[in-house]
Amino acid sequence: HLPTRGLTRFFRDHKACGFSDPKDHHVVTAIEYQEVILACKYPKKTVSSRLEWKKLGRGISFVYYQQALQGAFKDRAELIDFSIRIKNVTRNDAGKYRCEISAPSEQGQNLAEDTVTLEVLVAPAVPSCEVPSSALSGTTVELRCQDKEGNPAPEYTWFKDGIRLSGNPRLDAQSTNSSYTMNVKSGSLQFNAVSKLDSGEYSCEARNSVGHRKCPGKRMQVDDLNISGIIAAVVVVAIVISLCGLGVCYAQRKGYFSKETSFQKSGSASKAPTMSENDFKHTKSFII
Repeated sequence: HLPTRGLTRFFRDHKACGFSDPKDHHVVTAIEYQEVILACKYPKKTVSSRLEWKKLGRGISFVYYQQALQGAFKDRAELIDFSIRIKNVTRNDAGKYRCEISAPSEQGQNLAEDTVTLEVLVAPAVPSCEVPSSALSGTTVELRCQDKEGNPAPEYTWFKDGIRLSGNPRLDAQSTNSSYTMNVKSGSLQFNAVSKLDSGEYSCEARNSVGHRKCPGKRMQVDDLNISGIIAAVVVVAIVISLCGLGVCYAQRKGYFSKETSFQKSGSASKAPTMSENDFKHTKSFII
């Protein structure tokens, strides 16, 4: 048995007898949870030939080694000549595989290999939908929808009250007076100036070539700005400020904030005691 690192070098330096060496690897596509066959395109297996299957990546892991399936493939795969049939394929099986064949001949050990890339298609999961419960008329509002599992990446469609929204709001009977922008790639639905007519239940669908899923509907309520309430609040605040001003004026008239009284109190408190001339002389003589 030759080391894995020496397979390519050995095959380059020795001519293979009876085997082909395809330069281009082939791609196999499968839907998740179905079955797929990874074909190794070589002649019929002989008694003396030896086969190995490996999955390539950051590290090399054996799929078929020493005439037995290995690891996760042991209970859900089988060997058909040089090919491997995987049952119940999962997204974790996606990647690049290589079959390596060796067989003795008159010229020595002949090596050959074939590479297969497995792509696993995955249906979208239930998308995550962000819909605000309330909004003010005339403001900008954005609804978001996202799925992280679908392969290929899904496209998104929004529904209002169960009716699909088109990409052009002018052609949409559900949003005659609405101005919105829908991005089918990112899943965003943006209202440039939302109105009361945009109130309703919104849901989003993620769809690709494998399947589609929709998130539960969420209601968005759009209300007009309460101008009368704002005016009333401003009037109340103005009245409160006016009453406070009148109270201050009344207190000043009654002398509660008399400047003269406060100044006299502060002056008497800050005035320091002075010494008479006799006291000074007495102190001086005492020191001497």
